[in-house]
Amino acid sequence: MSFQRPDGRQPNQLRPISFDREFTKFASGSVLAKSGDTQVLCSVTIKPGVPRFLENTGQGWLTAEYRMLPGSTPQRQEREFMKLSGRTQEIQRLIGRSLRSCLDMQLLGERTILVDADVLQADAGTRTTSITGGFVAVADALNKLVQKGDLVRSPLIRQVAAVSVGLLEGEPFLDLNYVEDVAAEIDCNVVMNGDLNIIEIQGTAEEGSFSRSQLNQILDVAEIGIQELLEAQRQALVE
Repeated sequence: MSFQRPDGRQPNQLRPISFDREFTKFASGSVLAKSGDTQVLCSVTIKPGVPRFLENTGQGWLTAEYRMLPGSTPQRQEREFMKLSGRTQEIQRLIGRSLRSCLDMQLLGERTILVDADVLQADAGTRTTSITGGFVAVADALNKLVQKGDLVRSPLIRQVAAVSVGLLEGEPFLDLNYVEDVAAEIDCNVVMNGDLNIIEIQGTAEEGSFSRSQLNQILDVAEIGIQELLEAQRQALVE
């Protein structure tokens, strides 16, 4: 008997996804991204200048910061101040790498895009929701620069989205919630662009190992979810 999902979803079914754009007043772009009960506020700031290693190259840069707010989980999350946990550093680097992959840095010019991903409520999938929602916030922020005449055209050259897939009782399940994430033998996060090419795969065997064939199944299911997320992004950006 295969694993029964607590919320009744099919194995290849996403949780409900939504993007509430212009969620805050002062950010260049801001989106409250929801994936089921996971909620992440993605805020974008664009400022002149780049890190020293890019000065006088004509290229821009994007960096990300990720935090879980104290009330985002049943037990209060301690705020991270001077020293970030290894998990936080890993996730914000993943968000940055993923979102940089969709930009033409020459078109951006010597500007830096800062993406803040603040988890308001966590039910697994916070890093993938940060990436998928972060793309929408970055697109909005860059479109504003084009409208103001600061850019001739948007440096966005492709979309990017991310989703989790886990193996439960040997079968792949898309977009895990917390209960499923804890129970999964294999947990993967997959980032793809608008051409469905892979940007990054994070895959871990919580117990034992997994085969090449199982990895292929995981990627097949991830691709189904990514296609739906890409369409949801497109729909959100034309509303």
